Amino acid sequence: MSDHSPAPHLPSSTGEGEGYLARLNPEQRTAIETTDGPLLVLAGAGTGKTRVLTTRFAHILLTERAKPWQILAVTFTNKAAREMRERVGVILGEAVEGLWLGTFHALCARMLRRHAEYAGLTQSFTILDTDDQMRLLKQVMEPWQLDTKRWPAPGLMGVIQRWKDRGLTPARVTDADDTDFANGHARAIYTAYQTRLRDLNACDFGDLMLHVTEILRTRPDVLEQYHRLFRYILVDEYQDTNTVQYLWLRLLAKRSGTQSNICCVGDDDQSIYSWRGAEVENILRFEKDFPGAQIVRLERNYRSTQHILGAAAGLIAHNGERLGKTLRSGKDDASGEKVRVTGVWDSDTEARAVCDAAESFRAKGASLAEMAILVRAGFQTRAFEERLVQTGLPYRIVGGVRFYERAEIRDALAYMRILHQPADDLAFERIINVPKRGVGPAGLQKLHAAARARQVPLAAGTQALVAEGGLKGKMGAEITKLMDTLSSTRDILAREGHVVALEFLLEESGYLDMWRNDRSVEAPGRLENLKELTRALADFGTLGEFLEHVALVMEHDENAGDAKLSLMTLHGAKGLEFDIVFLPGWEEGVFPSQRTLDEGGLKGLEEERRLAYVGITRAKKHALIYHADRRRIYANWQPSMPSRFLDELPEEHVVRKNNGGTQPRGLNLSESVFDNGPLTSRRRQDPLAASATLPNFQLGDQVRHPRFGVGVIIGADRHQLEVVFESGATKRLLSSFIEKV
Repeated sequence: MSDHSPAPHLPSSTGEGEGYLARLNPEQRTAIETTDGPLLVLAGAGTGKTRVLTTRFAHILLTERAKPWQILAVTFTNKAAREMRERVGVILGEAVEGLWLGTFHALCARMLRRHAEYAGLTQSFTILDTDDQMRLLKQVMEPWQLDTKRWPAPGLMGVIQRWKDRGLTPARVTDADDTDFANGHARAIYTAYQTRLRDLNACDFGDLMLHVTEILRTRPDVLEQYHRLFRYILVDEYQDTNTVQYLWLRLLAKRSGTQSNICCVGDDDQSIYSWRGAEVENILRFEKDFPGAQIVRLERNYRSTQHILGAAAGLIAHNGERLGKTLRSGKDDASGEKVRVTGVWDSDTEARAVCDAAESFRAKGASLAEMAILVRAGFQTRAFEERLVQTGLPYRIVGGVRFYERAEIRDALAYMRILHQPADDLAFERIINVPKRGVGPAGLQKLHAAARARQVPLAAGTQALVAEGGLKGKMGAEITKLMDTLSSTRDILAREGHVVALEFLLEESGYLDMWRNDRSVEAPGRLENLKELTRALADFGTLGEFLEHVALVMEHDENAGDAKLSLMTLHGAKGLEFDIVFLPGWEEGVFPSQRTLDEGGLKGLEEERRLAYVGITRAKKHALIYHADRRRIYANWQPSMPSRFLDELPEEHVVRKNNGGTQPRGLNLSESVFDNGPLTSRRRQDPLAASATLPNFQLGDQVRHPRFGVGVIIGADRHQLEVVFESGATKRLLSSFIEKV
């Protein structure tokens, strides 16, 4: 029990007892009223986690157990911090000042301003943004004369930030922690980088937590100040903490001779961020860190139907590393529909099936705003985006940008544009220094001057300058190589088609290597997107057709209608909820991700399963899972095996339907065209069955109809052709009304 004064009379907003506590279930109330001692609240999806956390904060203040400034409340996002501040204010009936409430980094920045001298800084230190960090690191790296193509600065920055996330100062990096990156010089460069930051009275984002944690480790007097200050610690999303966040919290919470009033709220089943340093072990060892800790399980889900919860529970039960809880519905209409698992012919059919289902739900009165397509990887969004545009369904990309607006895709499109139209100066400007070729503003000015002097496009002017030997040094050599690559690619384009040409251009230009050498967490996804772009290119007869198609897709009206279907990754969906959730791509290699399995083994598999659990529990009324018999992964058709997660779904909560195994009737899906090896732009030249009457057409030809637009021939009968159009519609038409593209 607390030794503080007894609770005063509490205001009642409802007229029923203690107002703010009245509508809570018994588990939620226990989590709020267990104020003293260490407490772990295992809050399953949709169980009212945020409500419990904010009400607990207000409860401590209303019962006068602490002053507002004696509570440390930690969130992961500024949005969560704002919401907590507002909700606490509503419960208290007034805004609360002086709170230690915010994100890990915001709170540490506040602490570091107070104790900057212990980190070799002054109170006025600056926090460098990403660009400044990278510029500084490149300067620091210069004395080592590293091959920057092999050891690029972003890769080394990734190594340094991972050390910081683990609470490792340069002095704490052991041989076991060290890496072969940068020829074994990474630790030395890290030391020099930190020294340079101190010289500049600056720190980077990772330093905020690292410096404060190190101060608390090495300055008992400072640590004691915060022990006296903070009577209670509240932590949100504890399962997402990394090592340095864990160390910081433990230092502040553990104190000799007295109990730790720390309350951590989280869900070990929703720990899905190991790729950015999160350690699920932090929540799993809470009881070991804080002996005598109480655990309260919030298992009443107020979001989803019992079938959805039962399917999710059956799936996550296959994980070994978990504290264990079973969600049950707290809703009155708890039964609902079973989770639908649908097998389709291939990935293109999948996109049509999902969009058709969304259209069907809308026709029955459901709002698009309450629907979401959740994909495992970013490259999957392209097929859905294009289908949504074709069908006219308004959509939004959540937590990202549209496929064709991503930086790497725009770069690749610029390479295609200059290939297709050498006079495209804007495209040439975009690619001339991507990857880096030493072309700065002055160099670009020189190229423009050469073009103006000869009254030719920029690319032609640059070619002339190269031929005349007007470009010297590294820049000259790199631009010469680029122009030679463009020339060779045009030859390949004429001989082997646009797919092979693009693959050659991206490879020989060094663009793919640029991303291969990038050690950021986004780089593998960017490479996946580029491969998906190559795959999309194969659907079109010429490069010009594809570029025209992209222009039309990008012109899609973003503001069409108010309600929009959401399209996002599973990682981006955490914390959100929708009436209807579509979960495509449940196949081995896609989900669970092969890369995650290769890198993480069993641990990686369990995180993928937690991600699947998160996906299913986003749905309130309907969860629809899809898997394809074969998937065009980049430029190849590949047979697909259904995800192992599908077998782990309990049969009593699932209804299964298999629409695969039959010849599809969709755009560019003719087996004869694509089944044999990599896709190329060269079409099959098999004669039609009725070749005597239709001598000018062949299976797989792209054609245009004045009313229905562009399509592909998939069959013939006497004077009629069977054509599938971009809209997805299949028509039998007289050949006289059709022209080849």
